[in-house]
Amino acid sequence: MVVVTESAAKKASVLIKNEHPESDKEFGLRMKVVGGGCSGFQYELGFDEQRNGDRIIDKDGLKVFVDPRSILYLAGSTLDYKDGLMESGFKIENPNANSTCGCGESFSV
Repeated sequence: MVVVTESAAKKASVLIKNEHPESDKEFGLRMKVVGGGCSGFQYELGFDEQRNGDRIIDKDGLKVFVDPRSILYLAGSTLDYKDGLMESGFKIENPNANSTCGCGESFSV
C-alpha cells in the first residue's frame, strides 16, 4: 500500500477545496504511474473522482485513488509534501525505483 503523510494530506485537501469549492462531487488525489521520461516511468498527480477498481487510501479525510496497474509500481511508497524556501512540492519516495533520471522526473524499476 501507499503511505500518505499528514503534510501531503493537508496540502492536497486545501488544493482540492480551492479548485473545486462548490462541487457536489467527491474529489480525491489520483496517483498514477505512466510510461515516459528518459528512465521509462513517470508519476502523475491530479484531482479526480473514484473509478472502478481503484485502491483507496484515506488519510485525514483525503481520499487518494490508485489504479490497479499503478499500485504495482507504487507499493510501499510514501507520498509527502515539502514546503521549503528553495523548493516546495509533493515528493514520492518509491522503494521499487531502481534509478531515477538526472532531472528527477522519471524512474525505472
